[in-house]
Amino acid sequence: MKITPSDDRSHKILHWLTHDLELKITQFAPASSDASFRRYFRVSHDNRCFIVMDAPPEKEDTQPFIKIAELFSKAEANVPDIIAKDIQQGFLLLEDFGATNLFDRLNNASVDILYRCALNALVSLQKNIDPTNCFLPHYTPELLQTELDLFSEWFLQQQCHLSLSKEQIALIEASNQFLIQSACQQNQVCVHRDFHSRNLMHIDDDTLGIIDFQDAVIGPITYDAVSLLRDCYIEWPEDKINQLLNDYFLQCQTAGLVTGDYASFKRDFDLMGIQRHLKVLGIFSRLNIRDGKSGYLADIPLTLNYVLKVSQLYPELQELHQFLSTIVLPASEANL
Repeated sequence: MKITPSDDRSHKILHWLTHDLELKITQFAPASSDASFRRYFRVSHDNRCFIVMDAPPEKEDTQPFIKIAELFSKAEANVPDIIAKDIQQGFLLLEDFGATNLFDRLNNASVDILYRCALNALVSLQKNIDPTNCFLPHYTPELLQTELDLFSEWFLQQQCHLSLSKEQIALIEASNQFLIQSACQQNQVCVHRDFHSRNLMHIDDDTLGIIDFQDAVIGPITYDAVSLLRDCYIEWPEDKINQLLNDYFLQCQTAGLVTGDYASFKRDFDLMGIQRHLKVLGIFSRLNIRDGKSGYLADIPLTLNYVLKVSQLYPELQELHQFLSTIVLPASEANL
């Protein structure tokens, strides 16, 4: 097969593979990209496929991925083996989990078995990493606030073209503090931080491969569960979410990861979801405006709908819900 890399870094990757690693490459093709500056290529050598991560060193650091891959592997998480690396150039040669992710396999018939597999993997990760004795940074109030600022800056002001009044700014700030306090009082565990259907590769119905974990932190126990069960790319009925969440809670309880009752856990889950979804609305908008990745705009309605549905359930968020439903939702619909 003739290989025709399309840009300078692709040529450098191919040179690294063929000259430095002495591989005979018979296929070189884009595999995927993500919401960062990283790209991924699928390459073939000796009838085997591998993934190359391309992380331009001036924009992305491969060291967190390498360190966390080792940590997760020791915790019995199924993460790709790192076969070779060139940190200076920002290249990693990785095990290939294939091209099918959880999202591709989800339907009404498969949702129970696949989500339980994912939640089992999550509990195992949380049990096997000691939050008091690992190098992962903490999900501090400052980091949570920085994420929430993305919502105001990129979604409200730039995507929706809203000019916020002093009263609206004060409302948002008060709501943010309420969400941050809720997050910080939860039991703290290892958090993947992007644990959703497109970052879990389907190997078989009993095994999932975990990818895109380089931003892992120590943080609230419900964060990854809400990322998965209220996924920004696929929606399930609330009774299905409750069923799966209750099963996850019981596992966490058995493992000694949570205290308190299910009602308190569900409240934490709901409020954590609002924080995450507000952040994601900002990220999707930034990807569109700054990075020219307009495809994420299609995921804004579902993400905003999660915030609207959940915020109406809590008295502390009634004013925020009113603001979102009467001002933000129409502005969002007009600018998508």
